Amino acid sequence: MAVLDNFHHLLTGPANGPKLVFLHGVMGFAANWRSIAKAFEAEYRTLAYDQRGHGRSFQPPVGYAPEDYAADLLAIIDELGWSKINLVGHSMGGRNALQFAADHPDRVERLVIEDIGPGMNEAGSGFIFKILDSVPVPFPSKREAKKYFETTFLEIFQGTAKKEGLAAYLYANIVEDEGKRGVWRFFEPGIRESVERGRAEERWDEVRALRMPTLLVRGEFSKDLPRATFDRVLEENPRVKGVEIGEAGHWVHSDQPERFVAELRKFLRST
Repeated sequence: MAVLDNFHHLLTGPANGPKLVFLHGVMGFAANWRSIAKAFEAEYRTLAYDQRGHGRSFQPPVGYAPEDYAADLLAIIDELGWSKINLVGHSMGGRNALQFAADHPDRVERLVIEDIGPGMNEAGSGFIFKILDSVPVPFPSKREAKKYFETTFLEIFQGTAKKEGLAAYLYANIVEDEGKRGVWRFFEPGIRESVERGRAEERWDEVRALRMPTLLVRGEFSKDLPRATFDRVLEENPRVKGVEIGEAGHWVHSDQPERFVAELRKFLRST
């Protein structure tokens, strides 16, 4: 079986163009990058895929550390015959991208990490576990799931910024099983392992090991990448440049897509 057969993926742009890979965040999927990738597909060969345990990709029972996700990416680009890639990762995908770039510096032309740092960030872990613990899957039906996310979920997370967007994001992960119940599309044990393994240790050594031009993107209102951590990353490695995008939270590319595209394009074209 071909490696890519295990991964639902979106592959666009000219086959001979420079390669640009997007990695989504936890509980995300390839389509989270669709509008951003579209802005580059005239010039770049772009790839976005559901990472293991997410979306419609394969769901192994274990193996959800950044090293496992990085190994998947290596296998994919080897199968595609891509010697070097430009790599963009958001949140969990940013941590996986950092791991890949540290492990395989010869395979990364440029690296972009969106709103995630190398620290443990236990508060972020707790928030994700609260979400998973609060959603009573399986639902009797997708209709009941929709009703839950439009009412009860908003009450539970009433103090959360952009809670309606979060609810819509989570509902997009609800599918019908054979019994017509509403269940998670992703593999919940894998999501939990991803959070635990990804934040089990600090990864400052990986930051210091980066040898390629790197851009660290922070949302002005981000709680996942504190400004102090953002500043420290830039101090630890002079190859890392930083940009803070105003009026954006953790989902910078969704909150401010035009600004994100502009900053990404400028970075990719810089000499």
